[in-house]
Amino acid sequence: MVSAREVSPVELAEWTLRRIDETNDTLHAYLTVVADQALDSAHSAEASVMRGDDLGPLHGLPFPIKDLVPTAGIRTTFGSAVYADNVPDRDDIVVRRIKSAGAVIIGKTNTPEFGHLGYTSNKLGEDCRNPWDVTRESGGSSGGAAASVAAGITPLAQGGDGGGSIRIPCSLCGLYGIKGTEGRVPRSGGGDAAWHPYNLAQSGPLSRNVRDSALLMSVLTGPDENAAPGTLDGPSPDYDGALGRGVQGLRIGWTPDMGGNAVDPDVAETTALAARSFEGIGASVEEFEFEIDPDEMWERFRNYFDLKALVGYGNLLDTSPDLLTDVVREGMEHARTLTAVDHHETMAFIAKTRDYFQRLFERYDLVLSPTLATTAFKVADGPPHEIGGRVMDADRAYWTWSPFTYSVNITGHPAATVPCGFDRNGLPIGLHLIGGFGEEETVLAASAAFEEAHPWSDNRPPTT
Repeated sequence: MVSAREVSPVELAEWTLRRIDETNDTLHAYLTVVADQALDSAHSAEASVMRGDDLGPLHGLPFPIKDLVPTAGIRTTFGSAVYADNVPDRDDIVVRRIKSAGAVIIGKTNTPEFGHLGYTSNKLGEDCRNPWDVTRESGGSSGGAAASVAAGITPLAQGGDGGGSIRIPCSLCGLYGIKGTEGRVPRSGGGDAAWHPYNLAQSGPLSRNVRDSALLMSVLTGPDENAAPGTLDGPSPDYDGALGRGVQGLRIGWTPDMGGNAVDPDVAETTALAARSFEGIGASVEEFEFEIDPDEMWERFRNYFDLKALVGYGNLLDTSPDLLTDVVREGMEHARTLTAVDHHETMAFIAKTRDYFQRLFERYDLVLSPTLATTAFKVADGPPHEIGGRVMDADRAYWTWSPFTYSVNITGHPAATVPCGFDRNGLPIGLHLIGGFGEEETVLAASAAFEEAHPWSDNRPPTT
C-alpha cells in the first residue's frame, strides 16, 4: 500500500502514535516513544516514495525495537532501573538492518530486566498486559513487542529469544513468532559474553501471520563483518520460498510433555489435536518419549542463564543492588555460588543435549510440543502454583509454566510457535514447532501449511 501510494508513511506514523497514546496506560507495551523522530523519518520515507526511489521491504512501516537492543540516540533501558537514563551512541546490527529496509522506528517495547524473566515485569513501571485480557501477563521477555502486534498497534515487531522470549509472548498473545538457528541473526560484538562458545539468544520477528515473519527474517539474517563470533556463514535460507512447500512426506515427532512436565488440560488437549492435524495435510505424526530429564534441563539452563548475567552485569551486585529486580539479583547471587565443576557440568550437559537433538532429527524432520504449559496468568497472581493438578516447585516458580522453550535455546535449533486454539477462558494456546539445525525453511513450511489449514489471523483481542 505504501509503494502503491495508497497510504502514506506519515499517515501510518501518526495513526500508530495515536494508538500508542490510547493504549499504553492500559497495556504498558512501550517504555519509550520517539514521536518527533518517527514523524521526521516518516516524512523522509514519504519523500522517497514520491521521488520513485527503490524501496526496502519495510519501507514506511512503523516499527518497534525491543528495549534490550541498543538504539542510537534513543533511550535503551534493558528493562532495568539502573539504565533508566541510558542513551546509546550507536545502533545494534539488527537495528541498522531494520532501518536499511526502510522501517520507521517508533519506540522501544517493554521487557523484563535484561530479559531474565518469562513475563514482562520490571522496576520501570507496571507489568506489560495481554490484549486478550488486560488483567493478565503478555509474557516475556518480548512482552511489549507481542502486545504491540496483538493489539494492532504495529504490524510487526522485533524481539529476542534466549530461553523462549519470542515464543512465550507469542503463544500467550495469539501470534506467530520464530527463533532462528543459533548464529542465523548476527549479534553485535563486544564484551566477554560474546565469546562464550554457546550463545543461546537470537533476534527475530513477532507477527500476526507466517509470511510477515518470513519477510522480517530475510531482513535480519545473514553474515555481517562486524558481528560477534558464531554468526553462520553463507546465504540465508529462502524463507519466502518455503511458505508454499507444504508438509507432504514430513516425519513429525510429537511430545506432549517433553519428558514429564506438567501441562494444563486445555493446553494438552488443544495442542495434541493440532499436532495430529498434520496427518490430514500429508505428514506422518508419531508420539515419542523425550529422554532428557526436565529437572536437569532446568537446572543446567538456570546455571547458564545466571552465569551469563553475572558476566554481563555482575558489577551491579556491588554498585546498585537495590535497583535490581529480585529475579536478576537472586540469579547473579546464585551464579556466585557455582563452582568450576558446576560450570563444567553445565557445558557438558549442553553438549550432551545437542547430541541428543542431532540424533532425534535423524528420525524426524520436525518435532512438536506445546509451546507453554499454561495460558496467560493474572498479573496479580503471578506464575501458577499448580498446573494440571500438580503442585509446582516454589524455587522454580518463575519458569515452571514455560518448560518447553529453553531446551531449544540450549541446542541452537530453530523453533516457532503457531496459534492453535483457545482455553476455556478464551486465552490463546500455542503449538511449538522445532526444526533440525539450520532448517528454518522446514519450520516455516510447516507453519504456513498449518496456518492455511487452520487460519487464525482474523482472531482479534478485545483491545484491538
